[in-house]
Amino acid sequence: MSRSNQKGIALILTLILVLVMSVMAVSLMFLSQSETWSSFNYRLMSQARDGAEAGINSAANFLVNTYAQPGGAGDPTSAYSNTVSPVTCCGSSTVMLTTVSGHTSKYPVPSVINNFNTAGVGKGSFTAGNVTINYNTEATLLSMHSSFFPFGVTTPQTVQTWKIVSDGSISTVRNAKVEVSAILERHITPTFNYAVFAASNQCNAVRFGGGGVTNSYDSSTYSGTGTPTFSATDGSVGTNGNLDTSGSTTTINGNLYTPLTGVSQQGCSATNMDAFTGSGSLNGSIAPLPQNISYPTPVIPTNPSTLDVSLTDGTCPTGTSAIPGCLALAAYPHDIYLPPGNYRNISISGQTRLHFSQGIYNINTFKESGNNTGVYIDETGCAAPCGTVGFDLTPGSGPVVLKVTGNDSSGNPVASGTDVVTLTGNSVQNPSLSPNNFQILYAGVGNVALAGSSASAGLVYAPNATYAFTGGSDWYGAVVGNALKDMGGTAVHYDRNLRKSGYTIGNWMLDSFTWSKY
Repeated sequence: MSRSNQKGIALILTLILVLVMSVMAVSLMFLSQSETWSSFNYRLMSQARDGAEAGINSAANFLVNTYAQPGGAGDPTSAYSNTVSPVTCCGSSTVMLTTVSGHTSKYPVPSVINNFNTAGVGKGSFTAGNVTINYNTEATLLSMHSSFFPFGVTTPQTVQTWKIVSDGSISTVRNAKVEVSAILERHITPTFNYAVFAASNQCNAVRFGGGGVTNSYDSSTYSGTGTPTFSATDGSVGTNGNLDTSGSTTTINGNLYTPLTGVSQQGCSATNMDAFTGSGSLNGSIAPLPQNISYPTPVIPTNPSTLDVSLTDGTCPTGTSAIPGCLALAAYPHDIYLPPGNYRNISISGQTRLHFSQGIYNINTFKESGNNTGVYIDETGCAAPCGTVGFDLTPGSGPVVLKVTGNDSSGNPVASGTDVVTLTGNSVQNPSLSPNNFQILYAGVGNVALAGSSASAGLVYAPNATYAFTGGSDWYGAVVGNALKDMGGTAVHYDRNLRKSGYTIGNWMLDSFTWSKY
């Protein structure tokens, strides 16, 4: 090809190159703009979601801390139909608190609706950067249990489950709207989920030593004779604080449940608090609790009686010191029966064997001491014709409930560490090994001492008290207190059958989060 035929090709190539570069520049500009808008949209969506979550938490805070659940004179539970879900009221309308446009609140008490509609509760706004985020919230009552009695409480409680839906929105050059929903609920759970539970959140909330162990059995399969079959599992320990163990034979046959984490052999301190410390064995896992567990304080009479019972020789007092209902038999020279009722301070010593039968014993303090003493849980007590057939020593059907006030001589609650219940003799003879048959309930901060030379079966529910095991004996059942010390080698056998009785209300929980954008 001649050189003259190639004239102008450089110009054509230059134009093509310019065209390609222009297209690339436009593409890059478009991509850059798209990335900018995408980032802007993502930021708006994130801010709108933050607003929606703020609405969720604001409504939850109102329902948990401000809102009064039904059950009072001005808001009877009879106004609701809780056999359906969602719960209805007010002419079969769904129970609802809402600030969402186009929706109407339905609730029997107008003040509850007004309080929810207050700015900062069911609706609100806040500023993030140069945008204003608004939220509107709707709470629907999904279920309601209006006559639940937590363990140790005599007043019925209302248990609710709410579905909370919140819209977060931003109105700018480009609008954004996100909806978040969650479930706010309180679970009904077994009170005695653990062999021992200590509510303290401090070091040594639970201490095991001297060969102390935990394991489990099932009282519903126990025949009533011999030793039940133990399992090296389910003897779990729970605490809001630290578990400390000592001694190579000290063994926790179960999990440790606590909000704390970590294992240390160096001990525990307020600035370095691990979940598990010491030289004992934990034959399970550290299961983290999402939050501290709190137990309701049991309801106890403030002044049960002025009648003291002091039994030292196996005979009922007579004359002006006579105890109504106290029975003693010649055929059983050391056995005494006390009927359910109100007493002040009960103490037994010497060779006295005290029999209780099904019912509630409101007392101030209880003390059992001496190797020949014992507390016996009878099936029916000493019913007629008691004088001819004697005491009923068959396994108890219970429950025998000791409600302990724990006042000092001036009528004031005793200080922390003062003994209010002491079982240091042959302790509690409950042949069925069903711990529900013998229950100790105490609301104060005193001390519960559990010891003795024989096996005992029972439940201790004293969420504010300290309690101690000594004597190297066996305790069948479970205990709930503020702090526990078992340094005497006592074996705590958790009854797995307790998971089927004695329920309480757990803490409020927000769960089942979902979200979507519009």
